[in-house]
Formats: sequence, structure tokens, C-alpha cells
Amino acid sequence: MALLEKETTAAVPATGAAVIRKVIQVVGELLMTVGIVLLLFVAWQLWWTNVESNAKQSEVIKDFAQNLAVPGGNPVPAPAATSPVDYGPPKVAEAPGHGVTIGIMYIPRFGADYTRPIVQGTSADVLDTLGLGHYNGTAMPGAIGNFAVAGHRQTHGAVLDNIHTLVPGDKIYVQTRDGYYVYIFRNNQIVLPSSTDVLLPVPTQPAATPTEGYLTMTSCNPRFGSEERIIAYSVLDHWQPASAGPPAEIATQVARALGKG
Repeated sequence: MALLEKETTAAVPATGAAVIRKVIQVVGELLMTVGIVLLLFVAWQLWWTNVESNAKQSEVIKDFAQNLAVPGGNPVPAPAATSPVDYGPPKVAEAPGHGVTIGIMYIPRFGADYTRPIVQGTSADVLDTLGLGHYNGTAMPGAIGNFAVAGHRQTHGAVLDNIHTLVPGDKIYVQTRDGYYVYIFRNNQIVLPSSTDVLLPVPTQPAATPTEGYLTMTSCNPRFGSEERIIAYSVLDHWQPASAGPPAEIATQVARALGKG
């Protein structure tokens, strides 16, 4: 009996060790599974959402181009004069309904192929799919006041991924059915998400009355976070009607975007 008791006693720790090894194995497999799921989620966020959004935004631009091919539109873009011509006060359209395309934005600093639709509204159904969202209640392109838009920086098309690379003096072009509005980048600012005063008619100046047109672009900061917001401010320099063709600097981009080049 004494020998049997020793053998039984010796088996206990062996069985316990096996259980521990099994638990470690299961936990390890679970951690590996979680890791794979997280990697797939990151891939979905940083890659697939961009693929889907880019495809959808291309469709939006094509639809917008078709709407330009009507009397008063500009179906065949042609280079304009290199020096601005005074076409009088900019034509300003009424804000459309939610989800309706306002126009197209071209930013040469972001690359020769950078063309993004501007759509009314800043809710998820716009920003996560359709491109740049126009803040409700802010000015329209060409108007006195603050034309403010928002866009993602790393996901869902990454429409403002390179917002931090803008240099004072860079031109930002906004095309609508009425014409082309040329804004000159002035400066950027890092603020907290609660700093809604950047959307005021004169950004960050509650008591000021606007006397010129502004373009304010907002996005998350840092590039892979959302703790802050990066704000890029530009000022309206001039405009030209659609009948005059696009500004020379973006004539090729416009032709490609509208399927004419």
C-alpha cells in the first residue's frame, strides 16, 4: 500500500502540469486568433475602406461630370489665361440637400491626380464614403464667409491625409457647376475637437464680420489618431465662370476627372 500511495501521489503533479500546459496552449491560440483579427481589422481600416471609398468617390465625380454636360455647364474643359481675369463678383449657389454633390476639389500639392468630391453634410454616411463633407450652415464656395469642409485623414479614402504638407501660397481649386474658385492656403492650426469656433464666418473670431471668403478644411490629428484636429485655412483669391474653362494649372486634372482627357 505504501508503494501505491507514492505512485498515486507522484501522478498528481504530472496531471496538474498537463492541465497547465493545456491552458497555456489554449490561451496562446486565443491570443493568436485575437492578434489575427486585430490585424485584419487594421487592414480593413487602413486599406479596404480606402479602396471602397475611392471607388465610390470616382462614381460621384463621374455623376457630377455628367451633370455639367448641360447648357451653361462646361463639358469640354479648356486652359484659361495664366493671369486671372476679373469676372466680377463670384457666383454663389444655394446649399443643396444632404448628400448632394457640391463640386470637386483639386489640390496640386497633394499630387497631379488629386480630385475629391465635395458633398453636403458631415455625418458618417458622407465622410465614410463620399469624400469631403461640407459643414451645414457654413458658406458656399465663392461666398463671403467661411466655406468649411471635413475629411478623413487615414481611412475611408484618406481625402485629407496630406493636409499637413500644405505650404503658404499653395492654391486650392474648387469646381462647381457655376465655375472655379481659387483659394490660397495661409496657415494651419492644431485644436481640440471641441474648438468649433474654427467654423465661424471669420474663423476663431466670434465678434468679427467677414469681408472676404475663407476655406477651412478640418481633419483628425495626429495622422493615426483623433485626439486633436488639424485645421487648414485658405482665403479666396479669385474665381472664373465655367464658360471660361478651368484655370491653366489644373486643366489637365479637370479633363481627366471629367473623362475628357
